[in-house]
Amino acid sequence: MITPIIILCLLSLPLFVTCVVSKFTGRKLMVGKYACWGLGLAFIYFFIGHIVKTDGMVEMLPEWVPLRLQLIYVTGFIELAIAGALFIPKYQKTAAKIAILVFIVFFPANVYAALNGVGLGGHQWGPEYLLIRAPLQVILIAWAYYLCVREHNSYKTIHT
Repeated sequence: MITPIIILCLLSLPLFVTCVVSKFTGRKLMVGKYACWGLGLAFIYFFIGHIVKTDGMVEMLPEWVPLRLQLIYVTGFIELAIAGALFIPKYQKTAAKIAILVFIVFFPANVYAALNGVGLGGHQWGPEYLLIRAPLQVILIAWAYYLCVREHNSYKTIHT
């Protein structure tokens, strides 16, 4: 059940580190930039999960879904593409919007996995896992929207 903690750490790490550095250097902190970097790290983690835990990811999909293995690889590479774009300022806003869409579209697989006790990433806990996963999804979507997408936050700086 450590997965949500890892995700939250990866998400917040770049923003936290640059916040601390800016305190000591007196430099402005570009919140949107480093929030996107954190989201990018989280998406790299998601991609690695698709490659390393492929069998478990396949189990997260109902048997009636065609080409489940191929779908896992394709969605993993979509997540990798989103991750890469989140590190490029020109594409950060678009990538964050696509990330929000991915969080919404992929969430039913997490519900299915939890309801069926799939033994991957906490889903084996059953429906109780959704009490953690659903708020995590909300946090990820809020992070992407409020810190990465919103125009006035894209280049927001905090004077420290």
